[in-house]
Amino acid sequence: MARRRTKSRLDSRGPAPIETPMHDFWQDSGYHLLQRNGRGHLTVTDDYLRAYFQRPEVRPVPESNDSERALHAALLNNPREAVSAERLAAIGDPDAIENYEVVLAFRQRLITAESLEDCYLKLFLEPEGITLPPLFVDQLAHVIARAMLEGAEDALRVRAAEMFFRPQQVTINDGAIMAADAETVEMFASTGGFGSLGRLVAEAQTPLRTVELDVVNEDNADIYWDRASRYDTVLNLNFAGAGLDALCRVLEAWVRHFLDVGVSIQPVQKISDERWIWHIGLDVEGSKLLNDLYNGVDVGEGRLARLLSLFRMEFQDPSVVAPDIAGRPVYLALAMAESGQLRLKPQNLLVNLPLAERA
Repeated sequence: MARRRTKSRLDSRGPAPIETPMHDFWQDSGYHLLQRNGRGHLTVTDDYLRAYFQRPEVRPVPESNDSERALHAALLNNPREAVSAERLAAIGDPDAIENYEVVLAFRQRLITAESLEDCYLKLFLEPEGITLPPLFVDQLAHVIARAMLEGAEDALRVRAAEMFFRPQQVTINDGAIMAADAETVEMFASTGGFGSLGRLVAEAQTPLRTVELDVVNEDNADIYWDRASRYDTVLNLNFAGAGLDALCRVLEAWVRHFLDVGVSIQPVQKISDERWIWHIGLDVEGSKLLNDLYNGVDVGEGRLARLLSLFRMEFQDPSVVAPDIAGRPVYLALAMAESGQLRLKPQNLLVNLPLAERA
């Protein structure tokens, strides 16, 4: 998506048709602009669609012509209004036209899908692959995870779910596996947390103050709620730790929310299973690593060092699994790239499960 305007997050201001409990987190997700259907899934509203036409990429700028301004005003008034190719062409600016085409195509997906969950799933089932900008895919995961966690009291689980839509930067020190928000780490690295002023200081090669992000744990979990939308806490992913357990629980909830399938996910230190049948990588690196291990390829110590965790997943109802796999566990892997970045792909758990055909 061409960026004639500066990228910004979804504007979540406006009517709030969904009531929220004590902990109202991730207000930048757009959750308050949506409604739920009988299944508890999210349904699109005009206010949610309108927020996309308020994005800087499609908002008029000083050089916009009258046709663009008129189209933008019409879409704010009725965000479902049909837009012809002729109306788009009248905008004149190729970048602006491309931006409108992308947003309108996304709008079409949203209004034709039964729910946002349905829209999200269909993205990964199309033969031509994903054509939607990654930003929009992450925003869908963001708001769906927010809905899934409505009423959550466990801050560690909410922090773990940030991994569903925000890349993490992982560091391993003295055996501790620490995951911090990659964008936040980059901001502090370049500005010291002082925004544009900090960037100017950095460019002048003046030392910035050291900023240490807080590790959220069972003892201090309450610090998370007031800063949930800042994405500036760190999660410990050590084996048998509370952070990794929280990730397991939100992965289970993700499968249940989309597929109505109950699963149990637990970390394991190794796969000792002569009847290993099925596996799923929770990210690109994890998928490649499991494929190679399954095929007996020597992956080397370097790649194994980037393996953050293995998991064993079992189905509560074996009848939902394909007959030739029923009763057998599914193994999962989480691994970081050479750069230390971890980009979870929660869709893998939805589209790669060996489920039986449902009537």
